[in-house]
Amino acid sequence: MFGLGQDIGIDLGTASVLVYVHGKGIVLREPSVVAIDRNTGQIFAVGEEARRMLGRTPGNIIALRPLKDGVIADYDSTEKMLRYFIEKAIGRLGFIRPRIVVCIPSGVTGVEERAVRQAALQAGARQAYVIEEPLAAALGAGLDISEPNGSMVLDIGGGTTDVAILSLGGIVCSNSLRVAGDKLDEAIVRYIRREHNLMIGERSAEELKIHIGTVHLSARTEEKMDVRGRDLVTGLPKNVTITSKEIYIALQEPVQQIVGAVKEVLEKTPPELSADLVNKGIVMTGGGALLHGLDTLLAEETGLPVHIAEDPISCVALGTGKSLSMMSILKRSDSVGGKRFRV
Repeated sequence: MFGLGQDIGIDLGTASVLVYVHGKGIVLREPSVVAIDRNTGQIFAVGEEARRMLGRTPGNIIALRPLKDGVIADYDSTEKMLRYFIEKAIGRLGFIRPRIVVCIPSGVTGVEERAVRQAALQAGARQAYVIEEPLAAALGAGLDISEPNGSMVLDIGGGTTDVAILSLGGIVCSNSLRVAGDKLDEAIVRYIRREHNLMIGERSAEELKIHIGTVHLSARTEEKMDVRGRDLVTGLPKNVTITSKEIYIALQEPVQQIVGAVKEVLEKTPPELSADLVNKGIVMTGGGALLHGLDTLLAEETGLPVHIAEDPISCVALGTGKSLSMMSILKRSDSVGGKRFRV
């Protein structure tokens, strides 16, 4: 049983990191970005301050996102970023170091899982555990997964989309797709480059997605937004007006992949649990759950009711925190290099 007040849960996301401290709740929410001095290797900035530097740094400073598609792409930067966030959340690490639970996508390999656990230990954890994202998302959304009833969670983060059927405190069947918020942004960048000969940054694409993006044309068809970028013909700065219908077209391919992943899991679901889903439906978590029209589209494609969690962005972090005090429900098994909460 995790008993100390300094035990923490971390939602180590591709787009952002959320830190949950036992007894205090979510105390930190920052972008997963690190700015490093190229010459010395020293951390120049972390989190929101570093995010503002993306694409704007001089030659000696590099701003990067150390996680890609839900897994660690740059180990050293991830470790430094984790240590910074841990110390920011609970103060400098003293004699008694915290126990840490970090969430991982359900489809990671043993090597990728070990890298996350090792990074947490190197960043100052006394013991490091990992929990699969769908399980954490379900706990954070308030679902009772300890009962022998089927619950379905769709967690769309920045790097991965995780779909899972849960029952009796574990994952019955799942699918993890490396298509999520970042791939949606990239699809918008590609569309605007192809249709308007305009190169825009991923931050601009994300703003378009949030403000006028839709994946269902029942509403928000006439909304418009100006975007600035570099004209690929003249090389000069240029302003273009983009409509929500254009964003709808741009997002078709990645969104259909997400819908396909949901259908794939439904096809693998045991009949008794499928019957439970007719009433309970699908619960959506993660930042991608806020994409306009996605709940309507999924309801039409699956015939099931679709609900967006109350605070979808915080669900995984809240669930990771809840797992600190739910050890009796979550099954423990030895995994590669450490302990893992899973089926």
